[in-house]
Amino acid sequence: MHLLLALLAVLAFAPVRAEEVSYFPVAAGAGPHDVAPAPDGTVWYTAQRQGALGRLDPATGRVEQIPLGRGSAPHGVIVGPDGAAWVTDSGLNTIVRVDPATRAVRIFPLPDGRGNVNLNTATFDRGGQLWFTGQGGIYGRLDPGSGAMQVWDAPRGAGPYGITSTRDGAVFYASLAGSHIARIDVATGKATVVEPPTQGQGARRVWSDSRGRVWVSEWNSGQVSVHDPSTGSWRSWKLPGEKPRAYSVYVDEEDQVWITDFAANAIVRFDPASERFTSFPSDRASANVRQMLGRKGEVWGAESGTNRLVRVRR
Repeated sequence: MHLLLALLAVLAFAPVRAEEVSYFPVAAGAGPHDVAPAPDGTVWYTAQRQGALGRLDPATGRVEQIPLGRGSAPHGVIVGPDGAAWVTDSGLNTIVRVDPATRAVRIFPLPDGRGNVNLNTATFDRGGQLWFTGQGGIYGRLDPGSGAMQVWDAPRGAGPYGITSTRDGAVFYASLAGSHIARIDVATGKATVVEPPTQGQGARRVWSDSRGRVWVSEWNSGQVSVHDPSTGSWRSWKLPGEKPRAYSVYVDEEDQVWITDFAANAIVRFDPASERFTSFPSDRASANVRQMLGRKGEVWGAESGTNRLVRVRR
């Protein structure tokens, strides 16, 4: 009995894994929008207000910015299978590739007749094809090898925003204006609408977990929801606070779900197993973290309101 009580006492006071939050200033006025941690330890970010792609070295704090061209307004950035940074540039109306070694910039313009589609985000499928969205009512596919591009009209018009690839090779996008998600048939390019249970929820971004489920950040409802394509089921949870505004969602390698909440000025972690939220408020007002992405052991966000990147280490 004494041994049992002693063991319980140790467990009761065992240290709980704590997260470490760090902030990294970038160029003044950059308005960083999206981030993409790179394999070499650096972090790419889109300097939306300055028409550039930025690169932060967290070890030294050094920042460099690569101009993308006159009129550029980059929105999303991801790291591709080739190790390059791939950017959706709404100002140039192009997909942009930036070589990590040479910093060479290559542009892939949208086809004629597809001007000003408000490009948003991109994802690579298992075959190495780049899929992208435009809030003007389109989604598209780029073959990085040949440069061939196809663009389709979204089934319900304006709104395509966040996009993700699942482990089984499917591609889903979220429609902010349309308040739905859609599954793209990567073979034919056809998109099929999938209705969330909450009407008018404002599905903004999507991300897939290790089980192939699709997590959705809902801007209007302040919820994070999950859709299981294998069963067609949905579950939803309201973020803490009176009027949360869920902007982005990212699922890490441990299937922890990270959401950014503009109303709470915070990054929020959701544990699907315990159904508990943990909040990490910014130390400055109006941080406006637009998007999150990560690599093993850490997640990153872009504080567009403070011209900083934020890292949460686990």
